[in-house]
Amino acid sequence: MKPPSQRTLRIVVVNTVPDLSAGSQAADAQAHRNTALRIGLLESGYDIVASLPADIFLPERIAQIQPDMIIIDSESDARDVLEHIVIATRDEPRPIVLFTDDQTPTSVDAALAAGVSAYIVDGLHAERVKPVLDVALARFRREQKLLDELSDTRRQLAERKLIERAKGVLMAKNRLTEEQAYQRLRSMAMNKKLKLAEIAQRVLDVEDLL
Repeated sequence: MKPPSQRTLRIVVVNTVPDLSAGSQAADAQAHRNTALRIGLLESGYDIVASLPADIFLPERIAQIQPDMIIIDSESDARDVLEHIVIATRDEPRPIVLFTDDQTPTSVDAALAAGVSAYIVDGLHAERVKPVLDVALARFRREQKLLDELSDTRRQLAERKLIERAKGVLMAKNRLTEEQAYQRLRSMAMNKKLKLAEIAQRVLDVEDLL
């Protein structure tokens, strides 16, 4: 599968407005928002694969559709739908764009904590959709790169600690120098066709059993 940068983005739109039947003015306003959003997406060449309600089935539907990006259209407080979005993107992060009229600091904080890449207040205009999505996608990719680098650093540190502990075991049991213990681990790893950290973990596992 081509990465999102080399193909049309597949987008799911989530509408958080629960009821438009209460008044025609609210219905007209929401219809205008929906139209502006769809025009902006279609003119920019994006593929709207689904328009979903903000209900308890949202995480399951997103998991089935596997979109590249999620757009939330919310006139007011979107914290309930953000909880569903967190569940849906916990294992497979995706860029999330929230268009809303809610400017309260608590709502902004909740959105950022949920992983929203772009929080756009009173900006749902067709001509603004593409630049907003471009920025959100770029920000998401940058953040994911930083998270991956942090994860790699933590993994390398954990592996280094395993190797140091395993060297200590070999040094104590076989009266080896630190260099000799390290070479013993390397030899064992090569013979078993395992990574150095994996063989170090095995050495520690055996020691725990004794």
